[in-house]
Amino acid sequence: MIQTPDIGGMILHHTADSHVVELPFGIEWHLPTGWMLFGVDVSPTKHVVFMIFAATLVFLTMLLAARQVRRRQAEGRAPHGFGGAVEAMVLFVRNDVAIANIGHGGEKFAPYILTLFFFILYCNLLGLVPWGASPTGNLGVTAALALTAFLTIEISGMVALGPKGYLKTIVMVPPGTTGVGAVVMALIMTPVELIGKLVKPFALCLRLFANMTAGHFVILALLGLIFVFGSWLVAGGTVLFVLFMMCLELLVAFLQAYIFALLTSVFIGIMQHEH
Repeated sequence: MIQTPDIGGMILHHTADSHVVELPFGIEWHLPTGWMLFGVDVSPTKHVVFMIFAATLVFLTMLLAARQVRRRQAEGRAPHGFGGAVEAMVLFVRNDVAIANIGHGGEKFAPYILTLFFFILYCNLLGLVPWGASPTGNLGVTAALALTAFLTIEISGMVALGPKGYLKTIVMVPPGTTGVGAVVMALIMTPVELIGKLVKPFALCLRLFANMTAGHFVILALLGLIFVFGSWLVAGGTVLFVLFMMCLELLVAFLQAYIFALLTSVFIGIMQHEH
């Protein structure tokens, strides 16, 4: 009797973080463990390795594209190929995502929004290659990205509005309300405003994590059906559907990077122009 493989274990093994990086030809790279900092384990993990890889790819992409664009401009010709494609994406994110949603002064935040977009995009795509892993399928990673967005939104808002103006985004009193009514509204609306400030980064964190994790779960669960049923008919249909899901996941990888960058820009713009 053929034993059915542990499909659940296979799914968790692929999506969960670990101290082992799987390489081609069955090679396993065991990462060092036991690195402690103030009682916290800071040992590198698989997702840390792929985050470093994603950051390196972002750097190389921008470097190579910039060199190609600069060379074409020196020759008096328009960018094309790889450089032209990257320039088009950069201009789209800068102009139509960052500046369009942040408004006046949005160009100051464009480098940050561009970094978010390309870093998240590469983290998403690395989960779709053989022996790869998607760091954005880790709640800790998406929480850290959301924390940078939260700090950028609030600190830049405090600088733009000043202490008094920023305080009004927390202690909210409807215009025209005075006396006891103003006090009551302030007591009611202040917790609501504080919760709203925390919900924004939480939504960014959870949306990216859930979408990237769910896609991998679906694809691996579908592949597991081949072993469960052991039928060539099921295998053929499953493979075709998995190919469709992989194409869909490719779209989701770009879409989630775009949504994270877009919503961060919107939240920054709302805070910048709260007055």
